[in-house]
Amino acid sequence: MGHLQVIVSIDSREGAERIGRALVEARLVACFQVIGPMSSIYRWKGEIEQAEEWLCLAKTTTERFDELRERLVVLHPYENPEIIATPIVAGHADYLQWISAETAPAVRS
Repeated sequence: MGHLQVIVSIDSREGAERIGRALVEARLVACFQVIGPMSSIYRWKGEIEQAEEWLCLAKTTTERFDELRERLVVLHPYENPEIIATPIVAGHADYLQWISAETAPAVRS
């Protein structure tokens, strides 16, 4: 099983925390960290923009990524949200096992 760190940016702490809670509750991520605020400068629809954003780091497995990405697109307020997954190539074995356990789909009775 592979593990990923997923980067997402958003325009408010409240929005980040709302999305993070929903993703953890759905077991799509084991952890959702919110960092910020930060300043983002980017080109959007032909114009250079600058905005205050919060950076979010989510820990998940490769098996859960497609569903995570789909849920993020639905929950996120941006037209084109930043969703970038980076493989975790090494880490503390117990922590990686924790990610796997916390993102395992819930067993329904």
